[in-house]
Amino acid sequence: MFLICKNHEYKFEMENILRIFFPMEKIAEAEELPADADGVFFTQLEEQENGTRLFAKVILPAHETQAQRFVPADADDSWNREWMLASALCECLTTLTGYRPPWGLLTGVRPSKLMRSFIEEHGKEKAVDIFERFLEVSPEKTALALQVAEAEDQAIALSKEHSVSQYASVPFCPSRCSYCSFVSHSVKQAARLIPDYTKLLCREIEENARIAEQLHLCNESIYIGGGTPTSLTADQLRAITDTVRNVFDLSKIREYTVEAGRPDTIDEEKLQVLFDAGVTRISVNPQTFSDEVLCNIGRKHTVADFYEAFRTARRVGFTNINIDLIAGLPGDTPDGFADSLRQAIALDAENITVHTLALKRSSTLVTEHEWNKAARETVQMLDTASTLLTCAGYKPYYMYRQSKCIGNLENVGWCKPGYECLYNIYMMEEVHTVLAAGGGAVTKLRDPHSTRIERIFNFKYPYEYVSRFDELLARKARIASFYDELNINQACE
Repeated sequence: MFLICKNHEYKFEMENILRIFFPMEKIAEAEELPADADGVFFTQLEEQENGTRLFAKVILPAHETQAQRFVPADADDSWNREWMLASALCECLTTLTGYRPPWGLLTGVRPSKLMRSFIEEHGKEKAVDIFERFLEVSPEKTALALQVAEAEDQAIALSKEHSVSQYASVPFCPSRCSYCSFVSHSVKQAARLIPDYTKLLCREIEENARIAEQLHLCNESIYIGGGTPTSLTADQLRAITDTVRNVFDLSKIREYTVEAGRPDTIDEEKLQVLFDAGVTRISVNPQTFSDEVLCNIGRKHTVADFYEAFRTARRVGFTNINIDLIAGLPGDTPDGFADSLRQAIALDAENITVHTLALKRSSTLVTEHEWNKAARETVQMLDTASTLLTCAGYKPYYMYRQSKCIGNLENVGWCKPGYECLYNIYMMEEVHTVLAAGGGAVTKLRDPHSTRIERIFNFKYPYEYVSRFDELLARKARIASFYDELNINQACE
């Protein structure tokens, strides 16, 4: 498939619109209409005396359609020419596929952040109008973005100039799920590396704590994720949590989360280690309450295993538990997903996070027919989630989107009032600095006076992390120099 862009520089956004409808297709740029192409997406901007004409045309085998928009010369800033051209292209693709994206022209990761920025600039009423009228977002998704933005405001208000969060990565799992796109490694394959990895991770956590103290930074939250941290042994987990307890004043930490995650890695001993270490929030994730769907995605546990892990976590004493569900899994149906939601709600979990399946190139959902069917069904699943969770007293508090999510849909964290995961908000909305440790982890340095963000990348793979650890530590010198450049008047008390 080929994308042709005439007289404009909006190629990136045009390609993002195409990815909503053709997430797996290879799209190349062309100057003219190729004679033998299996698909051509033509977009053109044309300046005229009284305004700008924006034109889109889609040519597929046995299908062809076109659309245009016009921006008057005296139009205000709301009439964004890039949006209008995207709108014309989106109209063509909707006509051909029958799928209307609920998020309209929005293709970014953080729709709630965009909503907040529009509210700050234009006020709530105008922000909603821009979402619905110009960005063509459905009223339901606009309302969701507004709800999340308002919930995030409360958490963001807790963050100060010197606030930071701490993240530690344990990139190991008992096996790899078929849908997974994260950097993770099976415990069996990485067994010989794990002891050294654990020791070095503890050293890096100590270094991050030393840097935070030296710079008088205030630690707001701690998050240990993965992978699956509980794929480690109880003793290895204890080594990490002991390090955290020794180097941070947990009495001043607002939240301490560990992703227990996979039920097949959880036992009472490991949960007791976490509870005794002062962990305040964990995840126990079924992804679905269907054994058949679990088998489809390569999970090695059953629904019964999940229930046992969840009950054990309650018995140990955890009062803030997150459950992850994924909409659009192979073999699932809208009715099956609704049943999973009802079972999760019945457990009275404090957090229920609803993800949308992100497609990989090897996915079986690659044909136009199957993809459009999956997109429509997944929209239905998310609508059901909104209805059932709202009725059960949960509210949406954070949201993000991934590349190649089915239907360009979203991942939403729902919680009972007062149980918002602060780290999720701080990390996803890039509120303040996150000091990261572990393989594949990324430190994000955030200037509190601007939108400037600088990243320090750790080595992705555990063997690199272990073999080049000293080089990794040397990179952290940039943290101090970054803060030296900032004009911050008051340190953390």
